Amino acid sequence: MEKGVSFLVTVALMALASSFASASDPSPLQDTCVAIDEPKNAVFVNGKFCKNPNLTVAEDFFYKGLNIPGNTSNRVGSDVTTVNVDVIPGLNTLGISLVRIDYAPYGQNPPHTHPRATEILTVLEGTLLVGFVTSNPQNRLISKVLNKGDVFVFPIGLIHFQFNIGHTNAVAIGGLSSQNPGVITIANAVFGSNPPINPDFLATAFQLDKKVVEFLQARF
Repeated sequence: MEKGVSFLVTVALMALASSFASASDPSPLQDTCVAIDEPKNAVFVNGKFCKNPNLTVAEDFFYKGLNIPGNTSNRVGSDVTTVNVDVIPGLNTLGISLVRIDYAPYGQNPPHTHPRATEILTVLEGTLLVGFVTSNPQNRLISKVLNKGDVFVFPIGLIHFQFNIGHTNAVAIGGLSSQNPGVITIANAVFGSNPPINPDFLATAFQLDKKVVEFLQARF
């Protein structure tokens, strides 16, 4: 009986460990797995075909231009320059990526989530109000004003934001724990879905007048 219980406990722990492991990118089993589009004589790993490791070159692990400011002339006053596996093929299987975020004065990176990554943000210039909201039912806002050199972490999957509360431009660098973290901007997803979500449903869900919902859907 004890052996049977021990076996069940072992299985349960293995299943639990497996669930934790699947929450992030898997560990690589070789030095490099540079992503390529041509599948001939290649291996399919992490959603990408891998180049023969003997053929990898420095350019596979290189990106130039992160010093160039993004164009913040848009409705939200920010621009995100993404450096993920689609930009640096050598990131494939390595489980990391980064972004540069430029903010105009009072610009914002609207509420969004990264479904596959935790983010660690470092402010290079300016002053940002940042925060994230915990899951239901608490929905606690964890928020902080960041200045140059400050660092803040946004846990995986949680809605978070950044807002430039200064009078000058701001710049931040974000590191993410996935080669392809993904991003879901809440307003775009809800009010800009294709095809549109039924406005009657959204009016009830958000406790808004249907005309307000239709106005928002027209903007996104």
